[in-house]
Parts: sequence; structure tokens; C-alpha cells
Amino acid sequence: MNETSPLSPRVTLKAKRDQSIRRRHPWVFSGGIKRIEGQPKAGDWVQVFANKGACLGWGHYSPDASIAVRMLTFEDALPDDNWWHQQIADAVRVRKDLGLFGQEGQNTCRLIHAEGDGMPGLIADLYGSVLVLQCHTPGMHRNLDDLVEGFRLALGDVMVGVYDKSAKTLAKNGGVTSEDGWVWGKAPANHKALEYGNQYVIDWEKGQKTGFFLDQRENRALLGSLSKGKKVLNVFSYTGGFSISALSAGASEVHSLDSSARALEVCEENIRLNGMDVSKHKSIQADAMEYLKTENLSEYDIVVLDPPAFAKRASARHAAVQGYKRINLRALGMMKSGSLLFTFSCSQAVDDALFANTIVAAAIQAGRTVRILHRLHQPPDHPVNVFHPEGSYLKGLVLRIDD
Repeated sequence: MNETSPLSPRVTLKAKRDQSIRRRHPWVFSGGIKRIEGQPKAGDWVQVFANKGACLGWGHYSPDASIAVRMLTFEDALPDDNWWHQQIADAVRVRKDLGLFGQEGQNTCRLIHAEGDGMPGLIADLYGSVLVLQCHTPGMHRNLDDLVEGFRLALGDVMVGVYDKSAKTLAKNGGVTSEDGWVWGKAPANHKALEYGNQYVIDWEKGQKTGFFLDQRENRALLGSLSKGKKVLNVFSYTGGFSISALSAGASEVHSLDSSARALEVCEENIRLNGMDVSKHKSIQADAMEYLKTENLSEYDIVVLDPPAFAKRASARHAAVQGYKRINLRALGMMKSGSLLFTFSCSQAVDDALFANTIVAAAIQAGRTVRILHRLHQPPDHPVNVFHPEGSYLKGLVLRIDD
């Protein structure tokens, strides 16, 4: 740790607004700030103090955001290079101890999950030998060199390239203009990612998020275990993660539905890459909401509804709930007796109870008997900081539908 500088900008909180920070919740909201000393800019380190003067720690400043400071440490001293390296080493060690990567048939893993690993504003996903970084705050992006060095030390020869995919997320959060690109090493030839033995082409340059949705890994495996001999519809399929899992497990037929032609192209490439029977797969380019209004789903044994986040903030919660209800009502109303529905929400603002109640409301309106077989969540490489319950964002249900 570096010694505290008397010239460092200081953020002092209003009375009684320090309680959550003392409980190590990492967010300082703009409405809780009493005064700011100095002139911090976006991404600057600021030292945070309680109303009566006690130092609460250090964080990155975001002047135009509702979350004005994201706390990285709750100590008096400013983090130095070694702090970054140690945080990364600890996060990688947790994944190795759990056997989450480096095993046969498995070389993909989230190595840093923002607040879940004590590094708010950073996502780091490993795809084989390529690490994709996505910084959500200017402060995190300023420390890119420390991050790369930390991962080089923690991963050694496993990592041959680091790709920075932060431009869009920084633009949304007040960051300076930047471009995505390689910040260390380069792309290996014929690069493929492995998940439970299935191969995937990862489009980290043009794909969503860091190129793939690692948070559905265990849920894809569960789908596979139930798919043998079944006809499956994968709605909001993106590049076909659930589709590949179903086909590799012996599904009789799989249909992948997405609005993106590029995503469906990658899906079909993944099917060929794994040597699967292309005649058992069909790509459907369509708007999912419109498709569900008009098409009959009774031919399918399993339907997967994995939509993008309908609510990224609390103010959009009501509209999101209505959206989840609509798509699930349509599926529940049309699916045949004995079929299974995998339904998900990745909206942080919609918690487990609210999502389950929304599905209950849809089942009542559809007039169907529905049983919950599994409750699904994000995997352990997407950990939830016990002091930051908001980090639990992915929830899902596996439902059996009967008359």
C-alpha cells in the first residue's frame, strides 16, 4: 500500500450515510456525499471519510454517475502495484482450487467478477489462452498496465494475449474515448474455447459482453443432461451455447432463434466445429417477442427463454416484470403437456422472489399446472460478495408444464 497523500481528493459523507461503507458495501452514492475537497476527475482515486472524520478507505471517482465512488479498499493507505497483483492472484487461486479451469475439456472461466472479487468496475474472462478485459469505470481502465502484469504473474504461460474490450462500457460511464484492441500479446492461430468438451468460436471483437456468456455454463450442462432424444427451441440463442449443449447430448433436433444474423452464423460455425449433424439444427432469424406471439411451440419438448436484461436499473423494474410475464405466458400457454421450460432473468433489479412470482402469475393466467424442478443461478466463477448482494443477478427456473 502507498502512504496517504495530503493532496489526495477527499470525499466526506453525510451523517449516517457511512453505515453501508462500514459494512464494506463498495458503493458510495452521489446523494450520500456531504462535500468534496480537491477537484477529482473521472477515474481519480479519492479517499472517503465518514461525517466525523474517520477514514473509510479508497475508491475510484465517477462524477456523473449515481454511484459516485466504487470502493476498492477499506484501509487508510492507497493501493499500490502489489495490491493489484495480490487481488488478481487471490481470485485466480480461488478458481484453481475449485477446478474451474485448467481441467480437461474446460479452458473458459471468469477470473474477475467485479465486486464479487473486490474489484468493482472490472470483468476478466479467460477463453483458452486469451484474456478479455472489460473495464466499466475510467478508474479501473487507468490501471490497465497493473492489471495485465497481475494476470501475467498469476497465469504464466497459460495466457498469450490480453484483449481490452472496454470502449462501449467506458463510454456509458463517463470514460475517455478509447478503442478496443490488444494491450498485450496477440491472438493465437486457430483459437478455440472449450466448455465441458464442446468447442466454441469466441467473437470478443464484435460479440456481446466479452464475446460469450460464461455465467450459463452449469445451466447449459443441465440442459444437455435432459436433452437426449428431445426437440429443443433455444430462444434468444445468441451464438448457440444452449444449442450446442443440447446437440452434443443427443437432442433429436434443435432450433436456435435470434434477431442477429451474425450471432446465428457463429452458432452454425460452432455446430460444424464440433462435428455435429447440421441437419439436426435450424437457425431462425426473428424478433423473439414477435415470434412467440405467432408461432406454435407445441412441437418442442424443451424451450429455453434466456432474454437480455429487461431492467438494468430499479426504475425499469415494472416494465421488465411485464416483459418476463409476456414471454413466459406465451410459452406456458402453448407448450405441450410434459414439456420443460428453462426460463431466466439476468436483470439485477429483479430478484429471485419477484422473478418466481412473475412466473407464477403467468402460469395462473395460462391455466397450466407447473412444477419447479430446478432453481438456477450463476456459477462460482461469478461469485457474490457477501457485503454486496446486488451481485446475485442471474436467476432461472426449470419448469415442467402439465395440463
